[in-house]
Amino acid sequence: MIRLCGKLPLLVILIVLLLSGCTTPAPMWRQEAQNVLDKARRDEGDKIFPAEFASIEELILKGEVLVKEEEIEDADKLFLLAWSKGSLLEKKLAAEKLRLKEEAQRRADAERLELERKRALEAEARRIALEKYEAAKAAQEAEARRIAEKNAEKARQPKERQLPAYHTVKRGESLPFIASQPEVYNDRNLWPLLYRANRDQISDPKHIWPGQVLRIPRNLSREDIVEARRYAQEKPLH
Repeated sequence: MIRLCGKLPLLVILIVLLLSGCTTPAPMWRQEAQNVLDKARRDEGDKIFPAEFASIEELILKGEVLVKEEEIEDADKLFLLAWSKGSLLEKKLAAEKLRLKEEAQRRADAERLELERKRALEAEARRIALEKYEAAKAAQEAEARRIAEKNAEKARQPKERQLPAYHTVKRGESLPFIASQPEVYNDRNLWPLLYRANRDQISDPKHIWPGQVLRIPRNLSREDIVEARRYAQEKPLH
């Protein structure tokens, strides 16, 4: 019994050595390679750099095959190579994401500047249009005042009534209506005379605006009157 107890530690050591000799050692770079592959997948490396990602994945799969065949040393070489490629891919992904972020920022800045430029141009166009409108309105008002003052002065002078040379358009009036007035032509079919004499401010005879000061041609020839009536019949205003 004493001899058996003395040999027990040696027996345990032998068993441990036998068991360790039968155990297949684990590859050192297996988990590192898998970790770098998983991180590349989370960073969308399979989408951004699909060829590099597939190469790393293929190395790991080949390494797993060698592990099953107990070719641990060769498997670990593949895992180490996969880890090295994965580390490079990680750096490429970081650089690519930074590039994409900077590119997106440049596009956003360019779009913002373009929008500001368009707004500035629109504001300038509105300002110019307003200035032109106000200048035209002031000119028409000045012309209307001048005509009114001239007419008032003529009214104060005792002399024969003269036919007006101008007519200020009132709301609801048309060229035929103005031509039909006694102080104009007393004939609505002579509206083409007004249209031709005021082409500088009338682009469409169907549309005239209140406040417009129209010239009324006088000293008309017979040919002028005949031509005007013919034109009115060919292109009547409704």
